[in-house]
Amino acid sequence: MANAGLQLLGFILAFLGWIGSIISTALPQWKIYSYAGDNIVTAQAIYEGLWMSCVSQSTGQIQCKVFDSLLNLNSTLQATRALMVIGILLGLIAIFVATIGMKCMKCLEDDEVQKMRMAVIGGVIFLIAGLAVLVATAWYGNRIVQEFYDPMTPVNARYEFGQALFTGW
Repeated sequence: MANAGLQLLGFILAFLGWIGSIISTALPQWKIYSYAGDNIVTAQAIYEGLWMSCVSQSTGQIQCKVFDSLLNLNSTLQATRALMVIGILLGLIAIFVATIGMKCMKCLEDDEVQKMRMAVIGGVIFLIAGLAVLVATAWYGNRIVQEFYDPMTPVNARYEFGQALFTGW
């Protein structure tokens, strides 16, 4: 059985991972326009996220447009949204369950077996939440790679990995 210090370290790392998944979900830089063609225009940067697409001008002005219709989105984006939200909600549940099972908490102090079970269940829920986020980011990243190397995609319409995708990974 782990000591309280290792348990607290594991909880802090899992909590930071949960915060990272929230940040990754909220940021609009999941894919960034690739300047792969002959016509390189660096006066603007185009990027897309799970919830909106944005254009950033070289003057510092940023314009974002929220995706209007849920039904108009492709299936990869819809599945990625769902998995990210599920991962965040499971992480929230895991925080509450793992907190109850931690040795430094007074809750369930009289029943050590039940306290240990709560800690293990919280850890398993954290792992499931992390897997949901990993599957979502890997699937979305794979889709970016497929579209980038697709010969039917015009050179001036290709995207690369964005910062939010790296945060999610």
